Amino acid sequence: MLLSMRGALAATLLAGTALCAVPAFAQDAAPPKDFTVTGSAAITTDYRFRGVSQSQGDIAAQAGITVSHKSGFYIGTWGSSIDLGPVYGHTELDLFGGWTGKVTPALTLDAGLLYYAYPNGHVGHAEFFEPYASVSGQFGPAKIKVGGNYAWDQRALPNFAGNKKSDNLYVYSNVDIGIPKTPLTVSGHLGYTDGVLAPSYYTTVDRTGFDWSIGASATIYGPLSLGVSYIGVTGPSVKSYTNDTVVATLTAAF
Repeated sequence: MLLSMRGALAATLLAGTALCAVPAFAQDAAPPKDFTVTGSAAITTDYRFRGVSQSQGDIAAQAGITVSHKSGFYIGTWGSSIDLGPVYGHTELDLFGGWTGKVTPALTLDAGLLYYAYPNGHVGHAEFFEPYASVSGQFGPAKIKVGGNYAWDQRALPNFAGNKKSDNLYVYSNVDIGIPKTPLTVSGHLGYTDGVLAPSYYTTVDRTGFDWSIGASATIYGPLSLGVSYIGVTGPSVKSYTNDTVVATLTAAF
């Protein structure tokens, strides 16, 4: 499931939309393509979803592709290797679709539906849906994004406490600041979960909690970028699961 990946997907989608714009002064330029394809492949030292490891603290391979229409609608898929036992297997495959575009001159909306699938899990139920929405804008050197995801009561969501409530609400904010005259961007993230996907719910009966990260990324050569983040969650610290950690990710984008 995806923590750092959420910001990468949103950036990819917005970049794809931007590519469809035609400069007003280039009247003889070729018309924009109806469709744009973007994607990425990455290696990360630990796949963390909202602060919780999905790979037991080990390296994970990830890749995704998005097809965007000039209208703002898009569909795509993203996958990662995982290590979560027989229920989930060793692969996460996310399918998503939605719309992104300007809602005011300064703000961009991105809204859609995610489907988390685990194609080689073979015990119980794992797949679930999660609608999402976010608003982002550029304010001076800072790009700020706030958003939320909601997963309604579904059989795949955990219910460790044995009660009837088994939905999940996740709200978050991100900030990215580009350092002038350098390829470096510093980033911060703060998320709050209320529901059965809370980080502490895996080890206690508390179904609320925060996750956070601070880090930096930079283009190192052509389409290659390297990011390093310090990631933490509230609640009990379990090694290779919910402990604070440093994660490095090497990404090739196209």
